[in-house]
Amino acid sequence: MRFPFRRAALAGAAVLVVSTAPTAPAVADDAVVDPAQYVNPFVGTAPGGADFGHGGGAGNTFPGATAPLGGVQWSPDTVTYQHGGYAYGDNRIRGFSLTHISGAGCKDYGNVPFMPMLAGDRAGRATFSHANEQASPGSYHVNFDNGIGTELTATQRSGIARFTYPDTDDRPAALSIDAGKAFNAATGTVDIGTDTLSGFTDSGGFCKSKNRYRLYFHAAFDHPFAEAAHPDGKPGAAHVSFGPDVRTVTVRVGVSFVSVDGARRNVAAEQHTNPYDEIRRATRAQWNDWLGRIAVGGGTDTRRRVFYTALYHALLHPSTLSDTDGRYPGMDGAIHRTRPGHVQYANFSGWDVYRSQVQLLALLAPHEASDIAQSVLNQGLQAGYFDRWTLANGGTGVMVGDPLPVIAAAVHAFGATDFDARGLLRAAMAGRKDERQRPGHEQYDTVGYVPAGAKGVWGSAATTLEYAVCDYALAQLAHSLGDTAAHDTLLKASGNWRHLFNPATGYLQPRAADGTWPAFTPAQTKEYVEGNAAQYTWMVPHDLPGLFTLMGGNAAVTSRLDTFFTQLNAGGTQPYAYLGNEPSFDTPWAYDYAGRPDRARDTVRRALATLFSDRPDGLVGNDDLGAMSSWAVWASLGMYPQAPGTGQLAQAEPAFPSITLHRPGSPRIVLAAPDPAATSRDVRTLTGAAQARKSS
Repeated sequence: MRFPFRRAALAGAAVLVVSTAPTAPAVADDAVVDPAQYVNPFVGTAPGGADFGHGGGAGNTFPGATAPLGGVQWSPDTVTYQHGGYAYGDNRIRGFSLTHISGAGCKDYGNVPFMPMLAGDRAGRATFSHANEQASPGSYHVNFDNGIGTELTATQRSGIARFTYPDTDDRPAALSIDAGKAFNAATGTVDIGTDTLSGFTDSGGFCKSKNRYRLYFHAAFDHPFAEAAHPDGKPGAAHVSFGPDVRTVTVRVGVSFVSVDGARRNVAAEQHTNPYDEIRRATRAQWNDWLGRIAVGGGTDTRRRVFYTALYHALLHPSTLSDTDGRYPGMDGAIHRTRPGHVQYANFSGWDVYRSQVQLLALLAPHEASDIAQSVLNQGLQAGYFDRWTLANGGTGVMVGDPLPVIAAAVHAFGATDFDARGLLRAAMAGRKDERQRPGHEQYDTVGYVPAGAKGVWGSAATTLEYAVCDYALAQLAHSLGDTAAHDTLLKASGNWRHLFNPATGYLQPRAADGTWPAFTPAQTKEYVEGNAAQYTWMVPHDLPGLFTLMGGNAAVTSRLDTFFTQLNAGGTQPYAYLGNEPSFDTPWAYDYAGRPDRARDTVRRALATLFSDRPDGLVGNDDLGAMSSWAVWASLGMYPQAPGTGQLAQAEPAFPSITLHRPGSPRIVLAAPDPAATSRDVRTLTGAAQARKSS
């Protein structure tokens, strides 16, 4: 029989067995025990698809060293710029900077690059071969063609590097850093000690926004400087060299958004005096702990590499902002402190990650996900509203909708509840009336949609649909908290998508303030955001049955979906799927709600096979801080968090014969699906799952 898994919830599940055989099989005994070996951090550093004008056709990832949700991403930057800092096709490295964001469609960070060199070299770059380069979770290593080697590893707020210099060249070992260099315009200062370099850098301007941040750093070397100077008298840079017998230099670097002393304390607290190799092993062990929370059994090595690389990328962000003592700069510019044992996180690509990345975090790391939700609330209270895309301790206003409250509601639904959920709901309800948070909210609340051409609104139709999704997610949070009044208000508003349905065309389309329908084509991008009408018409993840009724029923919907998925990644100007970008993420799973889980299974399987690979060009679009990679993880699990704010999961088919999820503090969840390469299969049994909440 067919069993769409759209009403099952993970909360409370002891052992969840999803079987496609008449009798559930035993769990495979070849589950991966060292998942880090299957991660290729270079995936996404080369274009895997066409550039449709939404940030390029690459994942825009970085290959360097970082810890899970770490605040340091020490990674190489190539001369050819690509968002993320590293373009796989370029064999020239210009430095190793301390901060990066993975997969964004705009540039920022890239702060304080370190560049090893031999004394007298002023080229500012060095060539290398990929044959002499390795990257794995928590570490990066490259040997330049000139014989200099660089090894990098990182902890949550610090990094340690080991530079080796060739014995065949008698020039002294040297190194430069530049606090006045980042991916955007930057200024800074560097203070030179006998064996330390410290200071700060000011930068910002993500996606041409006015957002600015200050990052402090402290670097301590294991050898004193023989010579040290500010090159060309610039106080924001430093060039140092070492004694003639020094051929290996180790440097420990801490960062802080609070102070240089904070950076110094961070490196001391996280590294102590442990040697490089011990720190590298510890960070890899940490990655294996996080990656190993999903243990797959069976499958090819290629499929394992795709899966664990996607999981790795999905666990990079948000990034740690607070110091080890809990201090961090708030959105109000003041210094705040977290509760003991908790972390303030930063870098929220809200429009991207609310769909499936934060749910994955909540499933695998509920403590950290709770802190992420609290961080969202802290941002909103300090700024006075919830911004849509925040970086460091500032908002950028990038993208549309009201996604940050959805993040908190989504992780709460997946069991990450150790945050002030009632405070979040109160702030979110107030923010619904704030033009900074919800441009066009007055019309949305009165006529039921944001009219075409509304002032200050990017994409009225897209914005209306995003607000409706947010209202539904918040309604579910209100229901779980027993706030009936807020629930009823929000649930009613979540149906505002219906005001955009034109029965004459069968599409959700822009509507004028007087209720009339402007000229329209399914492929139009006007009044949509990074997509078109054909793509956004499906973006009602919280009420697909209602949408399908208006479309004429399941048979008509199935036919339309079949046509829609003629192409999987057609870009924003063609009336087909655009799975390289977020608005189409949930559409393959819509088949479940039309009674055709077999079509969902086949479409998801085809997308996994054709849009994701284990090569540098293995992503067809921006990873957007793990958003796209999280889709691949969920797709490999054979399920998807379709309706934000709920624990509901749409069903397809697991990509491995056996999958075991280990959630800290909770019973394991087992997915058993033997022979996932079979061509015609239905789910036969589904056991162990609690029923989802249903408030509508």
